[in-house]
Amino acid sequence: MRAFEGQFSDNRPIRRTMQEKKRLLAELKETLANLKPQAAPSMRTTLVARIKELEAELASAPAPRR
Repeated sequence: MRAFEGQFSDNRPIRRTMQEKKRLLAELKETLANLKPQAAPSMRTTLVARIKELEAELASAPAPRR
């Protein structure tokens, strides 16, 4: 049972601005670079996939309005 419609527990993607996406991309790259060799391979592949996804979103984004 939900408290109200539209709360965060609804299964909807989080909307992020371009600034937030760029910051998230930098954080993910840093996390990937700092992974220890004994880290699970699935974690590494998940990070690489998310980085590629974010890079594709940023590359296909329209130019910012002035």
